[in-house]
Amino acid sequence: MNLQSYEEIINGELKERFEAFKNILLDYNNRFNLTAITDEKDIYMKHFLDCVAGDMFFDESVSVVEIGSGGGFPSVPLKLLRGDLKFTLVESTGKKCEYLKAVVDKLQLDCVQVVNARAEELGKDKKYREKFDVCTARAVARLNTLAEYCLPFVKVGGLFIAYKGNCPEEIEEAKKAFEVLGGELRHVEKYELPNGESRTLVVVKKIKHTPEKYPRGQGKERKSPII
Repeated sequence: MNLQSYEEIINGELKERFEAFKNILLDYNNRFNLTAITDEKDIYMKHFLDCVAGDMFFDESVSVVEIGSGGGFPSVPLKLLRGDLKFTLVESTGKKCEYLKAVVDKLQLDCVQVVNARAEELGKDKKYREKFDVCTARAVARLNTLAEYCLPFVKVGGLFIAYKGNCPEEIEEAKKAFEVLGGELRHVEKYELPNGESRTLVVVKKIKHTPEKYPRGQGKERKSPII
């Protein structure tokens, strides 16, 4: 993966937009503890550049649901890069939703909605269940737990895209969960950030409907993950 071209875009034609996002992030971070990364260079590399690295896996104009949006990663950097993408940001913490709505408003992001809800509850709602082309998440949970949160939102034929670190053991551990939830591992994209940090994009195709019992709720996704 060649990240240099993305660096040039972030620091070139989209610099003003990413700078505005950085300022909102740091402003709200003082109140809501959104990220431990506050150095400007680290924000651009560990947040912005890492998020847009998944660009190739998002087809044109797809509908994307993001689970555990938090600081808006990877959704906001991807939206700044790709105005065609349509996002639903799912976040369970009200204050973080307040921040996300401010980001959407101040950056005038169209086709982006913020939903204050728990993924394990929303995943059973017919309005959201199996309605999206892509479900994505970054730094939320181990991969087998994350799959149970995410795959119920994905249409058959769609993708679950997880942003992870160096995680070969998590991928192996999650293969049973992918199968049970109607998914199939299709691609593992490994790359390095300019600081040498190892990153991985895990891409799972939804090949059949997720059984109705999933997500199980009541914390079972974390306490008793599918193995």
